[in-house]
Amino acid sequence: MVETVSPSETETAPPRKRFPWPGGLSARLLLFTAVVVAFGGLLILPPALASYEEQWLLDRVRAGELASTIAESDPELRVSDAVANQMFDQAGAVTVAVQVDGARRLVLPPKQPFETTPYLVDLRRQNPGSWLAAPFFTLTSPKGSMVRVMAEPRYRKAEFVEVVLPDAPLKAKLVGQLWQLAGVTLFVASLAGLLVYAFLNIFLVRPMQRITRAMEAFRGDPDDPAARLVPSNRRDEIGRAELELDRMQSDLLAALASKARLAALGEAVAKINHDLRNMLTSAQMASDRLAALGDPKVAQALPRLERALDRAITLASDVMAYGKSKEPAPVVRPTPLRPALDMAAEDAGLMAKGVTLETVIDPREQVLADPDQLHRILTNLLRNAREAIEGAPDRSGSGKVFVELRRVDGFSVLRLSDDGPGVPERARANLFQPFVGSARRGGTGLGLAIARELAQGHGGDLVLVETGPGGSVFDLTLAGVPEPLPEPEGRADASAG
Repeated sequence: MVETVSPSETETAPPRKRFPWPGGLSARLLLFTAVVVAFGGLLILPPALASYEEQWLLDRVRAGELASTIAESDPELRVSDAVANQMFDQAGAVTVAVQVDGARRLVLPPKQPFETTPYLVDLRRQNPGSWLAAPFFTLTSPKGSMVRVMAEPRYRKAEFVEVVLPDAPLKAKLVGQLWQLAGVTLFVASLAGLLVYAFLNIFLVRPMQRITRAMEAFRGDPDDPAARLVPSNRRDEIGRAELELDRMQSDLLAALASKARLAALGEAVAKINHDLRNMLTSAQMASDRLAALGDPKVAQALPRLERALDRAITLASDVMAYGKSKEPAPVVRPTPLRPALDMAAEDAGLMAKGVTLETVIDPREQVLADPDQLHRILTNLLRNAREAIEGAPDRSGSGKVFVELRRVDGFSVLRLSDDGPGVPERARANLFQPFVGSARRGGTGLGLAIARELAQGHGGDLVLVETGPGGSVFDLTLAGVPEPLPEPEGRADASAG
């Protein structure tokens, strides 16, 4: 049978094209600075052009106003042709008018009618928006347009002075001014960009590059003394970053040295444990032979010897188990809880007489867990409870462990309560720490550490809820709430009947 594969499954999508930004921090900083300064220059451009246009138009209005004062010396209140030609050559005005006492009078009448209606620029009252937009309106006006300018007089008493002139000269001046401002802006942007870039490069970029190179060199060879960063005397954030990096490198070197020593020690302990287990096994076999002799003195000393050998073998086994690099990932599946509890209680030494197991868990209840790892967790917890109860001098080796199951927010919480003497105060702080958290004399503290590691591997946890003279309470949390097992058919039929 030949399986066909669609082209979409075999062909990979082409990589998306990204904008080619500069890779280094220095190049990006230079580009960003130049763009910001250029943008600032663009913001200055409209008011500069508007101010230039306003002043240019005011100069033409003042020339027209002076012409009106010359006209007052003429009986007909008109400007002579010579003066009119001179005004047109100097100011470019086609017509000049003034308004006095509500009467508008032409001082310089047009020689011919206007081909287009002039657009108005009233310099007496302009809001900021129209003032900023005026140069761009002039630049975009049609060819051959005329502009009518009105302004307040300066040299005579009148309501306003008005001139009409072609806007072509103004447009040419604005274009020249625009290019000039653009050149100045570009120069200032480049100069300011270089200065800001040089300043930031010296005080920010280079120290960051130094820190980055130190981190890369330390990652490549932590044992190289040249890879260590020597902090500067700066008191700002860069100096703090250098100090923190130096401390972190020191801590990492100490941790790496400690890890190397522990690795060597662990390898040696593993070899010693292996040989020790063999010797302890031989000693245990020898003690079995001694027990068969029937000597009363041997029989009296033999239980102590057997307990010592059992503790030594347990210690060697726990150390070997904890010395594994990592626990395997749990293979989680719905697991019946009551059979798992009964099996763990049997292996932990809980019996009908002495320390007993009590529970109200329905036999159909399940939890999501790896059966083998769940057995190890439960066995450890139940064995610890039994040993604590049996170690209490006033209990005569009798007691109980009560187990109940609750469902909380998608988790299965298994609560184990005993009526033992509780966890000693000296062991509570390091209860789940290997080799230091043992609650009984001669223990290794590995059992609870391994049990908690297995519980966390299931997405849950193992915590001590409370402890005291009345006993201890542990909560074993497992992720998930599986459905209970279905009822047996015979039982369901009996219930129905």
